[in-house]
Amino acid sequence: MSVVKINVLTVPAEQREELEKRFASRAHAVEGSDGFEWFELLRPVEGTDTYLVYTRWRDEESFRAWMEGPMKAAHQGTGEAAGGERPRPAASGSTLWSFEVVQQAGPKGAQE
Repeated sequence: MSVVKINVLTVPAEQREELEKRFASRAHAVEGSDGFEWFELLRPVEGTDTYLVYTRWRDEESFRAWMEGPMKAAHQGTGEAAGGERPRPAASGSTLWSFEVVQQAGPKGAQE
């Protein structure tokens, strides 16, 4: 059964562009991970400073393997800001939501 992980990020208005730039610079980093199924970065339209990072995985084990491997390495920082320092986080808060996929639908004809 597929699982969905949604990382809920609080991003101040002045950091939105930076957050999106960072995601774009590593856009394909997750795609080759075993068990990876889908990714979306959702930008708030109005009334909130909350971005949603949606990922879908074959199972919980695949997600955990990615978190302990490639994701952990990416967040330990290979990129550095001027002066040799790691860049500051673009988000001021983060919460992880977890779901199991119990029903799904796609566009007509896509599943035939």
